[in-house]
Amino acid sequence: MASILINTFGSYGDLHPYLAIALELKQRGHSVTIATCPLYHDKVIAEGLLFLPVRPDIPIDDLEFIRKIFDPKRGSERVIRYITGAVRESYQDLFTAAREADLIVTHPLACAAMAIAGQFQKPWVSTVLAPFSFCSAIDPPVLPNAHWLIKFRSFGPGLMRWVFNQGRRQTRVWVQPVLDLRRELGLPAVHPLFEGQHSPHIVLGLFSRSMAIPQTDWPSQTVLTGFPFFDRHHEQSELDPAIEKFFAAGPAPIVFTLGSSAVTVAGDFYRQSLSVVERLGARAIFLTGPGEQDLPSRLPHNILTIPYAPHSAVFPKASVIVHQGGIGTTGQAMRSGRPSLVVPFGFDQFDNAERLRRAGLAEVLPRASYKAAGAQSKLASLLGNRGVEHKAQQVGVEVRAEQGAVNAAAAIEKTLVKLK
Repeated sequence: MASILINTFGSYGDLHPYLAIALELKQRGHSVTIATCPLYHDKVIAEGLLFLPVRPDIPIDDLEFIRKIFDPKRGSERVIRYITGAVRESYQDLFTAAREADLIVTHPLACAAMAIAGQFQKPWVSTVLAPFSFCSAIDPPVLPNAHWLIKFRSFGPGLMRWVFNQGRRQTRVWVQPVLDLRRELGLPAVHPLFEGQHSPHIVLGLFSRSMAIPQTDWPSQTVLTGFPFFDRHHEQSELDPAIEKFFAAGPAPIVFTLGSSAVTVAGDFYRQSLSVVERLGARAIFLTGPGEQDLPSRLPHNILTIPYAPHSAVFPKASVIVHQGGIGTTGQAMRSGRPSLVVPFGFDQFDNAERLRRAGLAEVLPRASYKAAGAQSKLASLLGNRGVEHKAQQVGVEVRAEQGAVNAAAAIEKTLVKLK
């Protein structure tokens, strides 16, 4: 039995994959601690895992904070500055547990855990949740504040390498607290958003090959595992009877969701979606999160609103899934075998959306353009489209067969043995 520490920060999309891996490792006899934001204490403990609170806490229920990080121009910078600005607090919270662990697993923003791994030469497994984080010049991502750059991918990797080198220089000031800490610890001051986030031992790509295949400019030690799936609330282990009844009452509905963070800043998304459903004469389920989303108190019988339901239970029964493109939601949509309309709000969502579109699984509509008429046109092109249906079903079979959590746990065990 090994003692394994997993450090992550962010929304449910940044927590759930690690819960899936942790539960698989626990089943194999290891002692696993999830080190993350204090707000996830109850969720982690409910799964029978050890929990370590690590600053900074991510105030996902703070509307003003969420609005700031979803700002189209400065959102990514604000998230990175927020987390790296607290790297010393993270280091203090993690120090004892990380030093005593047999192996450390890191999220792309777990900068303090990366530093401790280097300081004590610990076996270290780094992870990448989405292709976006590899910053490949050969398969370049869609950047959240510079979508137009993707048009230049046809000029080849040389131009994109120049773009990423510019980004590396411009963002060093965002991560200066991390660079300062690493220097004090006698470690190389590598950029934690680029080469510094990757373990020299092994990098786990926690997504499907159907989304991206390894490129020659990815770290050579990368292993693609497939998506590690987890999407339940411990207190809600079964599908709400109201949803089961709704599914049984008619044709497959369109499912609308914005995940766990973008839903906080939905704006008029659900009102526009209501108009779309009325125009199409379709049935729909709105997963609205904890807010009311400015919908009428009484809705037609063909529409069901509910705060939360496990995507793994709802998505396979949908006709089309309309979502924000977060990596967790994207993985569930791919696994379901259903087409998507992706409305990206920020971060890696733009790149995830483009990858689904290129794979023939989705249409994409920018958030600013999400109005009833445009969304109706996109959905009409997806509903009953046999080509998209077939492709989505094919990919669904592939994704369901990948067993991401099992593969990730096996790779972690192999690393433990190799580095012992």
